[in-house]
Amino acid sequence: MLQMEGMCLYFLVVILVMVLSVQSQGGLRPGFYSSSCPKAGVVVRSTVTSHFNKDPTVAPGLLRLHFHDCFVQGCDGSVLIAGSSAERNALPNLGLRGFEVIDDAKTQLEALCPGVVSCADILALAARDAVDLSDGPSWKVPTGRRDGRVSSSSQASNLPSPLDSVAVQRQKFAAKGLDDHDLVTLVGAHTIGQTDCLFFRYRLYNFTKTGSADPTINQSFLAQLQTLCPNGGDGSKRVALDIDSQTDFDVSFFKNIRDGKGVLESDQRLWGDSVTRSVVENYAGTIRGLLGLRFDHEFPKAMIKMSSIEVKTGRDGEIRKICSKFN
Repeated sequence: MLQMEGMCLYFLVVILVMVLSVQSQGGLRPGFYSSSCPKAGVVVRSTVTSHFNKDPTVAPGLLRLHFHDCFVQGCDGSVLIAGSSAERNALPNLGLRGFEVIDDAKTQLEALCPGVVSCADILALAARDAVDLSDGPSWKVPTGRRDGRVSSSSQASNLPSPLDSVAVQRQKFAAKGLDDHDLVTLVGAHTIGQTDCLFFRYRLYNFTKTGSADPTINQSFLAQLQTLCPNGGDGSKRVALDIDSQTDFDVSFFKNIRDGKGVLESDQRLWGDSVTRSVVENYAGTIRGLLGLRFDHEFPKAMIKMSSIEVKTGRDGEIRKICSKFN
């Protein structure tokens, strides 16, 4: 009898742990569509691969699209909505790319499993696949998000900016439940990112109106950037955020920060704060393979945490038929 009671108690504890685990990710779980649309992940992967093979720069575009979605009203696909007053038309979102990849995958999934797979989940899966295709890590994406019914450009004003100090970055990430370690780890996605000259050229010629360059920039790197972005030149010219290996998801981005070769001011500032600097040092290090593996281990954990921000599950939100339109 006692043995039976002990077994019952054991199973109750196991069930409770499983429930709490699901709740900790906002009701999300890997394999959410295993019965309702078992090929969902395969369809998204093949779609991302097709677009990636034509243009590898779509990978950072998808990763940034997911990041910007999660930082405004949570990971609910609100950034995908089209319209003059929609989130995607806010100033910080004007350079976002990858919408056509999500639309392509959604069209295929609606033909296969109508009204089942959310646009928010497609975006989360696509971001993971983009990293994997760029020789980065892969991970099991918890799914079960539903799509939001609100998308407003006015709500996108608090997105992280390339002008942000570490203190401001810290505040913006903390507001979403992300700590300093998450901040540095997620910024590491810039290893495959690009930016416009417009967003950092002020560092090269008249930083803080001194008439000279930002003193934290490595001198040889400064000359390289000035060649890429001449004073008064085309502000829309694209420049890699990781000059050394812009298409590979690796730790060279952190080595660049350590060496004064961060392109964006917000990235380079991570070296000037003792807490964020420690994380950068851990990833940059000196032992090439070991440090790459460490980042590969930590990045998926930070992505899973970020992609669970303020998600809508259960009866909240909707499952859009078209990702750019509310039902």
